[in-house]
Amino acid sequence: MLRVMVVDDQALVRRGFALILDNEPDIEVAAEAATGIEAIKAACAHQPDIILMDIRMPEMDGLEATARILEASDATCRVIILTTFDPDEYVFCALRAGASGFVLKDIPPESLVEAVRTVAEGGAMLAPGITQRLISQFAQKMGAGRNLSERLERLTTREREVLEAIAAGKSNAEIAEALFIGPATVKTHVSSLLSKLELRDRAQAVVFAYECGLATVGERDVGF
Repeated sequence: MLRVMVVDDQALVRRGFALILDNEPDIEVAAEAATGIEAIKAACAHQPDIILMDIRMPEMDGLEATARILEASDATCRVIILTTFDPDEYVFCALRAGASGFVLKDIPPESLVEAVRTVAEGGAMLAPGITQRLISQFAQKMGAGRNLSERLERLTTREREVLEAIAAGKSNAEIAEALFIGPATVKTHVSSLLSKLELRDRAQAVVFAYECGLATVGERDVGF
């Protein structure tokens, strides 16, 4: 059973998402919160697997709440950012802080459920069609001055190829086909490169690839 927490300062929005998810046989809404401060306390108390986090809230926004929750030494949950806006710098910073993706609040119910399950299985949820614009707008600016090339040099040639494919939005099966290797080998390479680059998941890998210039605008939209 997947335990989910919904965080949004608008009660109707929060309840709506909770009702959609609670209707699924394999998902339980373990907690709700209206502010970032409430979210931190509830995450500690209820230990959800997935947190749906609004980005703009009173008292403490979703960006800071996400960072604080994921910085905890015992943090095992994954965060999906909720936004009503075209993704902006706040969403980008949330991805850098460890969020596993974002969805727009007008997402269809079935797509919301799919997003929760995808992230719970270790994937990333980066809304197709707008992710590249988001990342390309902020990645190199935010990456400037950071010693990313040294971290990139930790990777083998094959791991760099896998990282490029992740940034291009390819699934493990697609990467395996493109590189003529087995899916299990791809999974091993993904785990290895995440560890070497000190990244939490595929979403952070995408951001890193753009920040260091390994991926550039013009590749196909990212959506896992």
